[in-house]
Amino acid sequence: MKRPAHETKVLVAREIPDLGINMLKEAGFQVTVWPGKVPMTQPELIEKANQMHAILTLSADKLNAHFFQECNHLDIVSQFAAGYDNIDIPAATKAGIPVGNTPGAMSDATADIAFGLMLAVSRKFFHMHKTIGRGEWGAFQPKANLGLEQKGKTLGVFGLGAIGMEMAKRCHGAYDMEIIYCNRSHNEEAEKRFGAKKVSFDELLAKSDVISVHSILSDETRGIFNKAAFSKMKPTSIFINTSRGGTHNETDLIEALKSSTIWGAGLDVTNPEPMKSDNPLLEMENVAVLPHIGSASVNARNEMSRMAAVNIIEFYKTGKVPYIINPEVLS
Repeated sequence: MKRPAHETKVLVAREIPDLGINMLKEAGFQVTVWPGKVPMTQPELIEKANQMHAILTLSADKLNAHFFQECNHLDIVSQFAAGYDNIDIPAATKAGIPVGNTPGAMSDATADIAFGLMLAVSRKFFHMHKTIGRGEWGAFQPKANLGLEQKGKTLGVFGLGAIGMEMAKRCHGAYDMEIIYCNRSHNEEAEKRFGAKKVSFDELLAKSDVISVHSILSDETRGIFNKAAFSKMKPTSIFINTSRGGTHNETDLIEALKSSTIWGAGLDVTNPEPMKSDNPLLEMENVAVLPHIGSASVNARNEMSRMAAVNIIEFYKTGKVPYIINPEVLS
């Protein structure tokens, strides 16, 4: 871009790790950080964005067609996340605005959460912890509070991208689990490293002892884990979701657990989100729920901050966006 950095105003839509903000400032940009602890409303975001040349957004920010109609002057949007279902990419492309994200930055962190949830559900960690606080730690009962072991079982990955690969690596390496996956295309690396097998969605449901969801949220995946899907799973199976809550129907999931259609569930994302404190899932013995902390590690958040900043810096420096979602805009 011809405009020099010192004349370029960048809005950061929430306080993010200092690394990226400092990079932008050191590159000469005029940086404004929204100080609020909650996302701006869309009118607030539009008002602020109209005073800026570039914005660094978070997944809670709503950038739909209306936003891009009102802010079609923007040079670039850089998302502090790998997912971008909050952004209307066709509308951004129509407005000629490149959109960048931070793919891969949180792969290890999110896979750790998925793996941890699998263990927590398998052995009822959350439920058993609560019994101590209620004063229910009594005498040893040989038949009580029994969990499941996953060694040698089958992991089914729905969406075998970078995070799904890390989850498969952990399960295959630690527990010698068989890996099957449902994906649009073959993942040759997974097939070579883990002996992974690509299967249909129905086969994934029927054969998996643990299903771990790592797909994007799209029209195709929205609500795909519903009553019909849960009914095809093993009664000993565990459902793990660390991707987007919208991929599962929560009412159907609750019913599947109540009726013992499936054995347990581990969620880092919920539908809706945030989850209400009286949600029955929070009191179920074989359920573990976390408040969407998949990327909440120092390493991951710093890398997300760095990559989001690099998208903006390189765009103004070279005209290229290293981690771009809609490259056709630049071509």
